[in-house]
Amino acid sequence: MRNKMTKKFALVLGASGEIGSAICRNLAEAGWSLYLHYANNNERIEKLLTELNESYPEQEFMVLHADMSKADCIEKIVDSIFVLNAIVFAQGHSLYKGLEDTTIDEIRLLFQVHVEHPMALLGKLNSKLRQQTSSSVVFVGSIWGDTGASYEVAYSAAKGAQHALVKAYAKEVALQRTRVNAVSPGFIDTKMNTHIEEEARQLILEEIPAGILGSPQDIANAVAFLTSEKASYITGQVIRVNGGWYI
Repeated sequence: MRNKMTKKFALVLGASGEIGSAICRNLAEAGWSLYLHYANNNERIEKLLTELNESYPEQEFMVLHADMSKADCIEKIVDSIFVLNAIVFAQGHSLYKGLEDTTIDEIRLLFQVHVEHPMALLGKLNSKLRQQTSSSVVFVGSIWGDTGASYEVAYSAAKGAQHALVKAYAKEVALQRTRVNAVSPGFIDTKMNTHIEEEARQLILEEIPAGILGSPQDIANAVAFLTSEKASYITGQVIRVNGGWYI
């Protein structure tokens, strides 16, 4: 087995989600060893861990449990990380509710999970990224962070802040050769969108020039590219993966 120092390690936040799992598979296929973070779905993360260990026995895969809505998540994650070459933020949740009915606690939770705790975590882990000759940070943002969505005002605001974080932090760490980018998914066919009724889904589909809904694999492909050396001169960008919707 190769020495740890010759391997490349990525921390994937939200590895148990549909998009997170697809990202993990893509990165593992590209030779990455992974820290697999999850908050709630123990069964799914264990299944993913078994799959990756069986498929890539020369790489290392470690499960890391922490709730990104809790303040102690920062310490839990930082204490579990050793070598680190990349971070992928694929964790989070949406909120479909009119602003008039949205509580301050719901707003705070969205910003804690999508912005505040990721920012704090980046601050704590940057010294490890700086040790590498090249490193990468990728956020899975949202189309609503670009254009906004009615009845998802709080979520849109959190994702918009996330996109702004990417642009600012990319400038701050560019000289240390750390790239910071975001992938902005359009309508991706996941459980997060099951609240949308079939009639509404068809109307959305008609608006998408490509004529199809996106898949978790589409997002995973973009993340794999941004974490690779093929993207060595790309930083501070929000890459839209949306089939031509809202361009």
